[in-house]
Amino acid sequence: MSNVSHARSDISGHPDASEMRARYDRMMGGRDVALVDAPVFLVGLYCAVSPWVLHFTASQPALVTHNLVMGIAIAVLALGFTVMPERMYGLSWAMCAIGAWVIVSTWVVGSSPDAGIIISNIIVGGLTILLGMACAGAAARSRST
Repeated sequence: MSNVSHARSDISGHPDASEMRARYDRMMGGRDVALVDAPVFLVGLYCAVSPWVLHFTASQPALVTHNLVMGIAIAVLALGFTVMPERMYGLSWAMCAIGAWVIVSTWVVGSSPDAGIIISNIIVGGLTILLGMACAGAAARSRST
């Protein structure tokens, strides 16, 4: 029987250790806010379906289309953050702008919306701004290192 209990050496002595470390850093780069991807997607999904959840499809047809398009845009950004984080986190500020527009558009696109629509769009827009700022902060940190 062979003796397999010999002392193991540290991996830092491996000839490819620096290359493996650099590859690992490249692979994990841009994934500082991986936990934000799913909430961004859920906020976009809710924004897209909110006209049917809050039942304002008949009273605010322009706002229905608007929320659907904005929700899809937020969800697509979230999918982009998940699939290509190193390229997409530069668009984090665009997500902040979309969030601000979702808040303001309630009165611009809608015609005398009721309190439920206003509160819903303010919450969706606020969450979009906060999550966009979290992504933008992580992108700035990853660029500075």
